[in-house]
Amino acid sequence: MSTVDPVVPAAAVDVLAVARAEALFVAPVSAGPLSRAAATVAIRAALRACGGVRGCAGRVAAEFGDHPEVAVVRMRWARATVAALFPARAGRVPAGGLVAVGAAANVSAGRAGVGDG
Repeated sequence: MSTVDPVVPAAAVDVLAVARAEALFVAPVSAGPLSRAAATVAIRAALRACGGVRGCAGRVAAEFGDHPEVAVVRMRWARATVAALFPARAGRVPAGGLVAVGAAANVSAGRAGVGDG
């Protein structure tokens, strides 16, 4: 049996939110309330420290492998923080087509626009 990442319509995945959440996950900040400005600084710093979105995704994967019980809680916090501080806008996701969920979605996010919103 082959294992393939599930594929969902592009409109269901905000790749910028995924990239932000992964960067915030690996950022050296305490899980808790953050201002938008503080989150933006932390996200940008994490992206620089990891060498971009792929580096952040790799560190997230390593944490899930090494400490899954802690990683789950931190990713929930990171995703909730990103959703609250950077609401999705129309046009944020690629128009049409399909986007893979999981690792494939992470590499297509890019770094551009991380702090805008």
